[in-house]
Order: sequence, then C-alpha cells, then structure tokens
Amino acid sequence: MRINADIMAELKQAGENASDVLRVALTRLRGRIALVSSFGAESAVMLALAAEIDPAVPVLFLETGQHFPETLAYRQELARVLGLRDVRDLHPAPRQIERRDPEGQLWAFDPDACCALRKVEPLDEAMIPFDAWITGRKRTQAATRQDLTVVEDAPGGKIKINPLISWTPRELDAEMTRRNLPRHPLTLRGYPSIGCAPCTRPVAEGEDPRQGRWAGQSKTECGIHVRKAS
Repeated sequence: MRINADIMAELKQAGENASDVLRVALTRLRGRIALVSSFGAESAVMLALAAEIDPAVPVLFLETGQHFPETLAYRQELARVLGLRDVRDLHPAPRQIERRDPEGQLWAFDPDACCALRKVEPLDEAMIPFDAWITGRKRTQAATRQDLTVVEDAPGGKIKINPLISWTPRELDAEMTRRNLPRHPLTLRGYPSIGCAPCTRPVAEGEDPRQGRWAGQSKTECGIHVRKAS
C-alpha cells in the first residue's frame, strides 16, 4: 500500500465527517491526490468543501465528447465561482476514437465499451501520478452503493476516498442553498443524476435517482468504480 499507516489512521479517525475527511486527505496527501468530479447534479457541495481547504487540488473531469452542453457550461461556472485553480479536462485518445468509435455511436450498441473508451481509460492514465482520489459517491444514490465505506482500496496500492457517503439528498440540497451554490440547470428538468447525453433521461417521481442512467439496460456504473480483476 502506498499510503502509510499514520495517514490511514487519521482518515479512520475522521469517521464520516466530510470536512474532517477532506482536511486530512487534502493536507496529508497534497500533491498525491486528485478529486474526480462529473460536475453533475450533486457535485457542487464536494467541490465547495474541497476548495475551502485547497483550491489548487487537481480536479479531474472526464470530457467524453458526449456531454450535455449544460454540463460543460456548469463545469466552467462552478470552477469560476469556487476559485478552483486546476480543473483538468480528460479527453479520450483521438486515435482510439478514430479506431473504435469514428461515428460517435458506440454508446448505442456497446455502452460498456463506450465508457471504457471515453471514461475508464482516460482516467486510468490521468491517475498514474496520484496515490489517491476523492469521489462524490453517496450510499443513497443507488442500491449498488449502499455498502460504500469512506476509504476503499483501489488497484495498484492506491485508495479511493468517499467523504460524502452518508449525506442524503435533502442534506445536499440544504447545503447548496446555505452556500448559495449554482445548480446544474438540468436538475430543474427532472435529471437528478447526469451523465452523457445519449445515455441519460429524466427520472420520474419515486424512481431511483440513477434510473435515468443507461435506462432499460442492466448497466448501473460507467466502470471507473468497478474493481478490475488483478
């Protein structure tokens, strides 16, 4: 494991207090940690908490080439409002796009392959210099996330840190209101979880917030949070 026992102990001591977890992570692992953000419906709270501690933390955004225009505009707005100094847009490799998805339609017949090309592979490459990364996942988002822990092992001896796992949608909404944070414009149109435009639809009242992602398919995750076989 690349993260020493003292840092792991401090993270454990922070419990599920998001601010404490982030303070340990961003100060003790400065230069070795990145924050991965979709700039989606609930992203502003995590980004705001992180910006208060270290506005220069690298923030990695997977610019798949398939996003809603509203997401791209929101990414620019949030970075400006929060004073984030190092937001990095991760693009799929142009040569791989030309070889594997020249028409931009891979999502329609093999969404797993599309996510691998546009999300998993660019993030794997971008994470090479880092030993840890922060995610915005919460237990309430989907049944597949109910067993999340604050710290997870990741391949290569790295760790993933999930400071907001215990936050509810109501708490997130209240914090966004308290901080007067900009909201993703698509949330007003029934999108509680926002991914790439071709694979995201509005969600009806009472549905799982992530049911609008890859609707009608068994797919529930893009792949960046699925442990690879060793």
